Amino acid sequence: MTATGIGERPDHSLRALARRLIVNLIAWGAALVRPAHAGSGFWRSLGSASHLIGAFAIAAAVTAVLMIFLDPGEIAFHQRFSLWMLNVAAFVSDCGKSGWFLVPSAAILLVVAAVASPALGRTTYVTLVSIAGRAGFIFVAIGLPGLIETIAKRLIGRARPPLYHATGPYDFVPFSWKVEYASMPSGHATNVFAAAIVIGSVFPRLRVLMWTYAVLVGLSRNVLAAHYPSDVFTGAVVGSLGALAVRWWFATHRIGFALGPDGAVHAKPGPSWRRVKRVARRVFGQ
Repeated sequence: MTATGIGERPDHSLRALARRLIVNLIAWGAALVRPAHAGSGFWRSLGSASHLIGAFAIAAAVTAVLMIFLDPGEIAFHQRFSLWMLNVAAFVSDCGKSGWFLVPSAAILLVVAAVASPALGRTTYVTLVSIAGRAGFIFVAIGLPGLIETIAKRLIGRARPPLYHATGPYDFVPFSWKVEYASMPSGHATNVFAAAIVIGSVFPRLRVLMWTYAVLVGLSRNVLAAHYPSDVFTGAVVGSLGALAVRWWFATHRIGFALGPDGAVHAKPGPSWRRVKRVARRVFGQ
């Protein structure tokens, strides 16, 4: 097989695309799991040990307060809303599904992996790798907390609010795989608060919008009586902490992010929209 010269358009046959897809995904995956660069640990990057202990204590206290004072009133809260308000909440809630983020990021990652080749030239190739790194970060940083939440809620086995009159707000059946006993933590809250961290890290100008979106989706789960308030809060904690952990991991491997001298995570400069369009024309010949 003759190597394609630098600057020439690489082969875009189905076989060539499939080969590059596999080779690039393996190479990028290996880069993500190789020994990390020197830097502070994840917990240290979040703050001192005393600060962390305090944060966990506050989170536990907030969860307890919500369970004691707000969770018992969830059904009454739900019954206060009219049908049209419940329909609005259902629409907002549907916007909190992880697929809204996982599908586009996975699609971008796969397309870039299939077309990225050094034969396109260094600038084009580096731009494509940068795009792939950010798409991969979005996929992993939202998908991994979601996976953890899915397992945790089955292990905890808390009854959802619709079972309130039969079981009360504190009914737990650990290791239950029934959807009726998968209330804590909230999957939607995990998704949207992870997304608020992730999208806000990649696109800082969208932070306010993303946090507003996350809060609205979280509230919609209470309006619909799909979760208790404490379920939404724990989901927010899982999603936020999981996304921060993934961001730190990418930073230690210098993929999209980097660790500063103080251990803080900083986003690397990404390609401008103008460069992305120029690369797209270069890759697809338009």
